[in-house]
Amino acid sequence: MRLIIRVLSAIILTAALLIGVVLMLPGERVASLAAQQLEAQTGRKLEFKGEVGFTLWPVLGVRTEGVTLSNADWAGPEPMLEAARMSIGVSAADLLRGEVRITEITALLPQLNLATRADGTGNWVMTPDASVADRSDAAQVAAETATAPLPVQIEKLALTGASLRYAPYGGEVFEMKAIDLALNWPDPSGTVNIEATLRPVQVPVQIKGEVGTFSEFLAGKVSSVGATVTAPGGVMRFDGRAGIEGAGSGRVTLKTSDTAAFASAFGAAGVNLPKGAGQAAVVGADATYTPDGRLALRDLSLDLDGNLIQGAMDLVLKDVPEVTAQLSAGALSFPGLSETTPGGSSASGAGGSDEGWPKEPIDASALSELNATAVLSFKSLDAAGYRLGESKLTLTIDRARAVLKAQPAALFGGQVTGQLVANNRSGLSVGGKLAFNDIQLEQALGQTAGYTRLHGAALGELEYLGVGNSIDAIMRSLSGKGWLEVGKGFFTGFDLEGLMREGRGNGGSTVFESLTGSYAITDGNLNNSDLLLSIKGLRADGAGRVGLGARDLDYRFTPTLQGSDGGAGLSIPVAITGPWSAPRIRPDLEGALRPKVEEIEDEAKERVREKLSEELETEIAPDADLNEVIRDRIEQEAKEQLLRLLQGN
Repeated sequence: MRLIIRVLSAIILTAALLIGVVLMLPGERVASLAAQQLEAQTGRKLEFKGEVGFTLWPVLGVRTEGVTLSNADWAGPEPMLEAARMSIGVSAADLLRGEVRITEITALLPQLNLATRADGTGNWVMTPDASVADRSDAAQVAAETATAPLPVQIEKLALTGASLRYAPYGGEVFEMKAIDLALNWPDPSGTVNIEATLRPVQVPVQIKGEVGTFSEFLAGKVSSVGATVTAPGGVMRFDGRAGIEGAGSGRVTLKTSDTAAFASAFGAAGVNLPKGAGQAAVVGADATYTPDGRLALRDLSLDLDGNLIQGAMDLVLKDVPEVTAQLSAGALSFPGLSETTPGGSSASGAGGSDEGWPKEPIDASALSELNATAVLSFKSLDAAGYRLGESKLTLTIDRARAVLKAQPAALFGGQVTGQLVANNRSGLSVGGKLAFNDIQLEQALGQTAGYTRLHGAALGELEYLGVGNSIDAIMRSLSGKGWLEVGKGFFTGFDLEGLMREGRGNGGSTVFESLTGSYAITDGNLNNSDLLLSIKGLRADGAGRVGLGARDLDYRFTPTLQGSDGGAGLSIPVAITGPWSAPRIRPDLEGALRPKVEEIEDEAKERVREKLSEELETEIAPDADLNEVIRDRIEQEAKEQLLRLLQGN
């Protein structure tokens, strides 16, 4: 027991002696030694503007108000670091030997001014200053500490409420405030652990990471890096290699439960993704980034609300970013997109809205914010009431002009090839040139124009152009041309056979064997003059106008019943007029009677011609004017009578 008491007493006395020796060291002297050692090893001058005091807790070292660390000579006059308060921790064991080894720096409200020069070197890369190391005062410091200055080893760095200004050479200046940083670096040749809280838009973003061989990383070499970024709505992880200049490669993974909230935490407010586009997402890719702003993603996999997409992507960050992508997917579904047609009616409803096309301005400014070439192949796609089968689509955006090519696209039960164009270089215009085969007309016309009365599979071509800043303006300006052929099909809303035989055509349906026609589009009106509709027992010719802009009809069918001998029989024209939503279908009796009246007139003229021929004893041509024939005959008879009179006969 006595031995134990003696040992404890010795330990207590030794500790008291050590504390006393430390307390006898003046804070100003320790700060001066630390500043001179830091300058000798880094070439940067550390200045204390306020009173310096010695501290024992929580850090053994000195604390001062107002501190600056000079900048690189090429980075400008502002200090690289300026802090309202700073604590510098030193090694107690080294301090007892008269040496100063900085182990910890804690700064309150520091301002960091970081920059790079043309060769990519950052102002944070520090090298020993030989001129300082050779100065007499430095030599005196070395003599007083009984050893040459050791390399700076900061085991811990803590910044609270920091502000950061980063000015890359030739790039845009980046600024951020309210940064908290904790860095643990116990082994100068080993790994550093970093914890940081950033607030790009006041919402805290947590970063936890590790950098292997941190000293080499600070010197500009590539090192192993791992980092986890956590923000409201999601978490992102990077594992790979990177350099302090910005180059890096490795595996990136991202998982979000609320993508909009996650993006908002980084300043991308207003992201409003529909269901299916990634409200919740899981993303993985092998990423390579170079300091010139090029990002390559390989082995890319996307899970966007259950939509699985794979492929590769390249991104070049410029004033107008450039994207190149090659993607493939299985079944895609976007239930969050609206299922209404452009005219405001349901995709499954019949007819369009009486209110016409939407007149709200179209904002196409997004076309100028990105240049892209993307290829997407998929098994199927459901969006906004449309369903596409197995398709391959290519999207190209170049200087506010977007071209979507179908190569081909399975749409409306058939296939479509060609391209659609949206051009916003000098006002918005849209156009297209498409060829289609086996297109189901009730789907195509219903989903694009709100008209579902025509059924059948169509083959044809369409070329169109529209200009305007609203759907209404575009539809009223449409121009173009096209043709179509339809096999067996039917119209709903009127019974052409019933109209011909009973005089009642509204209601019911008309079944046809074939339908062919061509058309021209001018000022939002589709005009056709050669429609031919073949129906068992009759045929119908059509001509008229379809108002694509006004959403109305002024069209005339002329069905003709076959006679018992196979020739043409009764014809009763049918007029279809009024809005798409409620067209008026009625027989055109005036048009039906006009041929009969003309026929009677022709027959009467023929009988008169024959009778006159008999009475005048002369042949009268069918196309001769009877009035002129009679006048000529009267003149001839008068001449003959006058001649007889003169001759005295």
